[in-house]
Amino acid sequence: MSIKVGDTAPDFTLVTKTATGPALVKLSDEIGKSNIVLLFVPMAFTSVCTAEFCDISQGISAYEALDAKVFGISGDSPFAQEAWAQKEGITLPLLSDYEHDVARAYGVAYEQFLPEANLIMGGVPKRSAFVIDKQGIVRFVDVKDHPKDLPDFEALKTTLASL
Repeated sequence: MSIKVGDTAPDFTLVTKTATGPALVKLSDEIGKSNIVLLFVPMAFTSVCTAEFCDISQGISAYEALDAKVFGISGDSPFAQEAWAQKEGITLPLLSDYEHDVARAYGVAYEQFLPEANLIMGGVPKRSAFVIDKQGIVRFVDVKDHPKDLPDFEALKTTLASL
């Protein structure tokens, strides 16, 4: 079941890789500190995902000015995410949904990723964006079925500006 605007954001705890080692990030610990943007992408080291997260990293001040913290989520290991971030200059926190539980909880997991290539790879997250307000309520949802399609970042920022 997909998450809709007005739903309470499902809580999760995911691993991120920091300079001092792996660390846990729990969504409920972040709620109330700022608005939250969750950006799901299919895979590290792919062209569209890299371009998206590099663009967000370069423009992070626009999100900070809207009182938002941005998290990137993929099914890659935190070690692969760290290597990707270092190679490409990605600065936003990357969260590893290695078991794809969060993608499923948010209703954005592919049953079969790239079926035209006969790839099984179930659970890979669809490229999607969620805005969660300081009360933990989802205020914006944009889920893309095709992995090359980007979320509507202008609409996302308009939502943040209204909070």
